[in-house]
Amino acid sequence: MPATKNITFVVAVNDRESFKTNFLASPCLRAPYEHQILVQEGFVSAAKAYNDAIGKAFHDLVVFCHQDIFLPDNWVLELSCALESLGMTDPNWGVLGCYGETLNDNGRGYVYSSGRGIMGRPFRDPAQVQTLDEIVLILRKSSGLFFDDRLPHFHLYGTDICLRAARRQMKSYAISAFCIHNTNQTLVLPSEFYACHNHIKRVWNDCLPIRTTCLKITRFSFSLYRRRLSELYLRHIRRKELGGTRVRDVQGILRKFPPGLGPTDLVNS
Repeated sequence: MPATKNITFVVAVNDRESFKTNFLASPCLRAPYEHQILVQEGFVSAAKAYNDAIGKAFHDLVVFCHQDIFLPDNWVLELSCALESLGMTDPNWGVLGCYGETLNDNGRGYVYSSGRGIMGRPFRDPAQVQTLDEIVLILRKSSGLFFDDRLPHFHLYGTDICLRAARRQMKSYAISAFCIHNTNQTLVLPSEFYACHNHIKRVWNDCLPIRTTCLKITRFSFSLYRRRLSELYLRHIRRKELGGTRVRDVQGILRKFPPGLGPTDLVNS
């Protein structure tokens, strides 16, 4: 098996309890590794928090995680397997993640998300995607990639960094490294998301259409208008916001897998 690399983990935190019961409870962090964990608090945007962390990173391999991500015991090993594969096929890769989208609406990855359940299925080789979901993003400090400091708030920075990599002829990939996104997920997006959408559309106008995990960014914004109409229906007709609810016992999600069919077993089957 490939040697496990030391990693700098970066987490933008605004809820210490969620951070403690999810990310910090991740079994893969309990192994005797010499990983660095950077907790970024008080930043006005994810881009500013993450660019600041890149400057502080001790290790070349940097993993940016949501505070409510839970990484199982074999997550680092599965990442190492993906890196070994890319070392043979695309050593100049740009950005990796646990879930992404191709332009043709085909999701790639293998994660559990509250309210949506299992998304994707295990696969062997990293799958090229156009953009990656922000739940987990992985890059190398030596790549010279940075996030867009002008991008406001905490949305679509995964889209931006993948497009930045592509502009430098570097590909982005979803990898089969199972993780749990234990989130209070809502189907009604905040106004900040749409501000980020407008920024991405303006900056990357020459790259349209752009497929993200939430919607497709297009010249005439049809997907955005459909999304906004759906949200109006949820708010004013159904009078509720549907989605997922964070669970207290995140490790209980792993125990729901039948013996012999846990995430790690499936990856190697």
